Amino acid sequence: MEWFVPWEASPTVVIVFALFGLLYVRGSRRRHISIARQLAFWIGFGLLYAALHTRVDYYSEHEFFVHRLQHLVLHHLGPFIVALSHPGIALRAGLPWRWRVGVFRTVERSAASRWIFALVLNPIVAPLLFVGLIFFWLWPPVHFDAMLDANLYRVMNWSMAIDGLLFWWLILDPRRCPPARLAPGLRVLLPLLVMLPQILLGACLTFTHRDLYLVYALCGRAWGGISPATDQYLGGLITWIPSSMMSVVAALIAMRNWIFVDIERHRRAVRTRVLNVRP
Repeated sequence: MEWFVPWEASPTVVIVFALFGLLYVRGSRRRHISIARQLAFWIGFGLLYAALHTRVDYYSEHEFFVHRLQHLVLHHLGPFIVALSHPGIALRAGLPWRWRVGVFRTVERSAASRWIFALVLNPIVAPLLFVGLIFFWLWPPVHFDAMLDANLYRVMNWSMAIDGLLFWWLILDPRRCPPARLAPGLRVLLPLLVMLPQILLGACLTFTHRDLYLVYALCGRAWGGISPATDQYLGGLITWIPSSMMSVVAALIAMRNWIFVDIERHRRAVRTRVLNVRP
């Protein structure tokens, strides 16, 4: 059970996850949410919590390859699975009616929130932000400071999780455009575009023999049998291969959604023609 005990307890993490978990439970009772979608939500939700608030945090601070595994979950796997569950309907339904009509709708329609979402979900800004955060937090001077400063460390992890949720929600949205923010073709293209710089970064980390992240030697490694070169090699492979595979999977899912949207559009066109020719 010690694996579930947080290395550094954070009331913020507990409150945020408890709040969203409660909203989803309430919403899934009010709306018909399939078992598969509920299961996907709770798996992704659990992975995000485990990466942020369990013993994993300790090993992430003492081994580079565990840090890369943590960010793979925070930025890729956890948000990806949550986005696949399409939880927006359940979360919105979980809000009390007065909040939905009053607070939530007011915030949703405010100029500031619309401007922020238009910026971070822009088809140019979103992929740049997605890749840019990976490069930024892995830049050795920034990484060194983030691993030693508790507040900056939390900012790093939260920024990765939030950006991952926004990006994969944008890509895996199954609806036509609009109301989806991106055209179906862009939803196929963007995961493949963000894959290329991640491959280059992962390859550089894998084949660089110089120890780029001296902070782990300074703090002490969790496992003495793993050399700095091996640690960085494994971290490079994690940055390189699993993230690339997930981009391919996302592009395939986006392609499938595109096909379904086209089929539904064709059906609506046929129904409209049939109704128009009836006497």
